[in-house]
Parts: sequence; structure tokens; C-alpha cells
Amino acid sequence: MKPIFHDAKAVLFDLDGTLVDSAPDLGFATDQMRVARGMPSLPLEQYRPMAGAGARGMLGVAFGIGPDHADFEALREEFFVRYAECLTHRTYAFPGVDLLITRLLETGLTWGVVTNKSQRFTNPLTAAMPLFASARTIISGDTTPYPKPHPEPLFEAARQLGLAPQDCIYVGDDERDIVAGHAAGMRTVAATYGYLGAQSDVDGWNAHAQINSPLALLQLLQGA
Repeated sequence: MKPIFHDAKAVLFDLDGTLVDSAPDLGFATDQMRVARGMPSLPLEQYRPMAGAGARGMLGVAFGIGPDHADFEALREEFFVRYAECLTHRTYAFPGVDLLITRLLETGLTWGVVTNKSQRFTNPLTAAMPLFASARTIISGDTTPYPKPHPEPLFEAARQLGLAPQDCIYVGDDERDIVAGHAAGMRTVAATYGYLGAQSDVDGWNAHAQINSPLALLQLLQGA
């Protein structure tokens, strides 16, 4: 039996890869680091699959290093500085997101954002995009002591909305989103149109449902 979504009171979304495509700005910031070191530029297509992993993913693509590398911390801070300078230049909402939010509001649903992006970047990005003016809550990766996949950010979002977690749906494009949603007792939706790499086993995430476009969420909410 398919899960019932139509009685939800709020929809919470991950940010990067779910509501907005920030890969062009993330990739640009990282690629400038390569160019500054005399390395050849890489195409956006190489950065995009790892955009959801933030600095770790971007630096892995650009320099082939991980958090255990001696230079990782310094490179990550340089990436943060460069990304802060361009984070609204090439980032846009995925097609259909604006209409989705309009429809949610028309049906009386509340919505918000729960992202692992730090407030240092979340706040200026969402402030610059009119889309987020109607969001009732925006929870960043450092709003609570724990980022996803811990459920605390989702619990905090529900508290700010004045709702029980089970009254909320959480939509995300990464396995940790679904893990966090399950742990919080929310119904979960995997967004497969974001930054999923070819190796992603979305079926293995055990989300309550999957959508291949933002507007497909409306069908779930309507019980289709």
C-alpha cells in the first residue's frame, strides 16, 4: 500500500539539489582554486554529481583529496571564502520549484528548509532569492548541535512550525536526508532530479516515495 501524504500539514525540503541548483557556483569557486594553482579548468559536469557533499565533494573532484589529507583544512577554508563571494551568481531554483511552492501555499500547507549548509552560506543565499520569503523555517547545518543524518535539525524545524514531526514530510536528494527523516518520524520523499551520482542506490534508501521532478510532489500530496 502506498503511503498517505495528503494529510500532511507541512513540507520541509533540503536545499542544494532539492530546491536550488547551486552546483554552478560551487563548481566555479572550486575550479578557480585549480586555475590559481596553474591547473587546467574542469567542466561543471565533473563537479555536479558531488555538489551535495559540499566542500568535501568539491575538493575531492578538484584535488583528489579527502578530510584526512594534510592540506584539506586550508583548502576547505579557501573554498569557503571563494564560495561566499559568488554563492548567488549562478544558483537558481530547479524548474518547477517556484510553482510547487505557490501550490503548497494555495492549499494552506506550511513549508520550510532543513539543510546541512552552514548559516554562513544559507542565510545570504535564501535572503537573496524571493522564493524563500514565504518559508516559515530555515534550519542550517549549524542551527542545532547536530547536522543530518541526525534528526535534531528536523525536530527543530517542527518545533519552530508548532507541529508534530509526524505532521511533516521531508524531501531530500541525499541518503542522509532520508535517514534523518525516518529518525524524526517524518514521511520521506527522495528527490531523484538533483545531484544523484550514477552509483546512488535510491531504492536502497527506503524513502516512502520518490519524485523525478519538483511538481511530482503535488501528486503525492493529492493522494494520486
